[in-house]
Amino acid sequence: MAEARTVIAQHPEWYHSIELATGVVTPGRAPLAFWQEELRALQLPNLAGKSVLDVGAYDGFFSFATEQLGASRVVALDHYAWSSDMAAYMREWRECQKTGRHLPAPHRTTHWRPDDLPGKAPFDAARACLGSAVESVTSDFMAARASIIGSFDLVLFLGVLYHVEDPLGAIRRMREFTAPGGTCIIETEAMEIPGTGSRALCEFFPFDELNGDDSNWWAPNEAALVGLCRAAGFSAVRVLPERQPLSAARRLGKQMKSVAAAVPFSPVPRRYRLIVHATA
Repeated sequence: MAEARTVIAQHPEWYHSIELATGVVTPGRAPLAFWQEELRALQLPNLAGKSVLDVGAYDGFFSFATEQLGASRVVALDHYAWSSDMAAYMREWRECQKTGRHLPAPHRTTHWRPDDLPGKAPFDAARACLGSAVESVTSDFMAARASIIGSFDLVLFLGVLYHVEDPLGAIRRMREFTAPGGTCIIETEAMEIPGTGSRALCEFFPFDELNGDDSNWWAPNEAALVGLCRAAGFSAVRVLPERQPLSAARRLGKQMKSVAAAVPFSPVPRRYRLIVHATA
């Protein structure tokens, strides 16, 4: 317990809330219960003896969680969060919130330090404190190769898709990492435009329109994400039940089958979180 408290004292800035010892939790940007619910919402398969790749691992909550659920090999892959001095960046970000000044994404600031990986320190400290065997790979996932790091029974691609400039290329890379018969779980910001039926659409953000973050680029609708997965070579795609109140647009879409004439077209997208299981 003393070691866990020391880790938190030495690393005050965390994205994930991780229980390092009984009752000692890192100060993430949401309570531990939030991350535990996020984990449950993924509807993970039985991981006993399975291999897992966590793309965009950040502080490692999902990496450590899948290890604790019985995975025999877990690889945490990241480079963006690990290359950023997130402690300094977040201090400046909070000041900007007070003054109204715009702060660019980390890689466009002086907080971008890929040579010494300051953002990886919390992950490394948590790994040591937990006695974890999770492996770490520092790489842009678009540059990583399955021939080097392997293919996996489960690939987690959580909260990353909307940050990439080439969404089809990204999902193709996830297909490469997913072993035959394995599953890739994709969680992403999504949108629906009432009145567009089953058309596959993506919303593009040229600047910082999504959450004030200019590292966000795309939000697909459900049909587009399913189509991207099929185009990338996944054999089957299962859309998980909605779990966010912002998904009211999807309920509206179902109603439109019977009352389409009464619902006017609206170009304003309604955003929500979308999770799919793509089977290789």
